[in-house]
Amino acid sequence: MVADGIKLIDSENMKTQDVPDLAIGDSVKVHTKIKEGDKERIQVFAGVVIAKSGGGSRASYTVRRVTHGVGVEKVFPLHSPHVAKVEIERSAHVRRAKLYYLRDIAGKKARLKEKTRGGVRKTGATRKSRRQGS
Repeated sequence: MVADGIKLIDSENMKTQDVPDLAIGDSVKVHTKIKEGDKERIQVFAGVVIAKSGGGSRASYTVRRVTHGVGVEKVFPLHSPHVAKVEIERSAHVRRAKLYYLRDIAGKKARLKEKTRGGVRKTGATRKSRRQGS
């Protein structure tokens, strides 16, 4: 009986539309609604999805970005009414469920390989393009 009540509450609190299909390693822009006094505005937080946790109405994801040399991580509930929309900019090929190792590395080592239709493409210059000078 208690489990039925929990399922009922979960189904009431879940978004039915505009739920993004996020994957670990995706570069995303999260548009959140910020209320200041009687005004409401949208603030964008762009970064990489480093973790997903939970299920049902309690599902959440963690987005990390580096701003002015300081790493910032925010945890967003997947079904939050305060999240206006989530834009997926690009997807990366990763072999981990949690990308916590990105906390310890900086600069070019923190780049992820981009996922393409045919396979994996590295971002940045390739060896062949550097040799040819283009």
